[in-house]
Amino acid sequence: MTRGGADVIVAGHICLDLIPAMRHSPAGLDALLVPGKLIDVGPAAIATGGAVPNTGIALHRLGARVKLMGKIGDDRFGGAIADILRESGAGLADGMIVAAGETTSYTVVLNPPQVDRVFLHCTGANDTFTAADVREEELQGARLFHFGYPPLMRRMYESGGAELERLLGFVRSRGLAVSLDLARPDPDSPAGRADWSAILTRALPHVDLFLPSFDETMAMLMPDEYGRLCREHGAADPLAHADGGLLAALAERLLAMGAGVVVLKLGDRGLYMRTSADAGRIAAMGAGATWTGRELAAACYRVEAAGTTGAGDCTIAGFLAGWLQGLPPEEALDLAVAVGACNVERPDATSGVPSLAAVRGRIAAGWAKRELALPAAGGGWKPAGPVWRGPNDSAVTER
Repeated sequence: MTRGGADVIVAGHICLDLIPAMRHSPAGLDALLVPGKLIDVGPAAIATGGAVPNTGIALHRLGARVKLMGKIGDDRFGGAIADILRESGAGLADGMIVAAGETTSYTVVLNPPQVDRVFLHCTGANDTFTAADVREEELQGARLFHFGYPPLMRRMYESGGAELERLLGFVRSRGLAVSLDLARPDPDSPAGRADWSAILTRALPHVDLFLPSFDETMAMLMPDEYGRLCREHGAADPLAHADGGLLAALAERLLAMGAGVVVLKLGDRGLYMRTSADAGRIAAMGAGATWTGRELAAACYRVEAAGTTGAGDCTIAGFLAGWLQGLPPEEALDLAVAVGACNVERPDATSGVPSLAAVRGRIAAGWAKRELALPAAGGGWKPAGPVWRGPNDSAVTER
């Protein structure tokens, strides 16, 4: 490890978030977003958004040595992103790629309390990010490369995902472990119409840790089944009506495509993880034998949620922090849901994330968890008893 270098590089999508303060709407966003209606909002928070700052700053707050690598324009929004990154930590803005004449990506985040958020998004300079933007010298000394949101980066999904395959293959060939997160694109956009099964078939052999959400993975790989669940039961929580075998089948399909570890984010239901049964694949990632052939699930910790912006990204940061610490899979999964819970106690994307010691202290003090409720209909996957007994005696369950 190069002295003073980064443990982890977080690259990919970055944008400027504009987040107006909104009152609680018991009837949901549909009651607010009525054509011609004036919606009374409060002051707007201005923050960085996307996988690069959300996961990257969360890792920084947890104590990891982080390098951020995203593409911004030379406009006012780009300047605002650079300023916010500098305020978040020394050197965090140094890896930004400033593209002359390009538009910086931005998002308007509609995030009422206790309601899942809605995004109005411009992808901007993220669309021109390529493998050539990641130079070999920038990888020196790092152990992990996390890449986030290729569905919001045009060069990464066009031409069948050739550029994404090229980037991840290059990084992994330089000895770094690779992790990947997705985002669900507008289904009517070119990204939404892309063949994600084919793209992931090319990319996942180069991915050690794959950390998408259940919803976005279903929408990309099983659109007909996902559409049926949404039509019959509504899009708010399709997992509640899914057959219990679906999680295992989905994860198994992703492992067969080449991923080493699959972690599916389940919103407020927690996390589900399945790992390769191939001991050689796990060893090639630098992981111990305890990571081979595992199927685990972790429930969320109980908190009073102020907003869900960045929740998935911070959950990933907790998992990656555990990976970098060399934790066994049970503890890495539990740390992930703990960091995600800390995040949602604040309305913005990262300020709720404390130090790693503070998160561990909160767990050790007996932080209460929600019930783990995953579907078991049809004889599918069903949590049994705890296999890792934390202070609250219910941290992680295994099949």
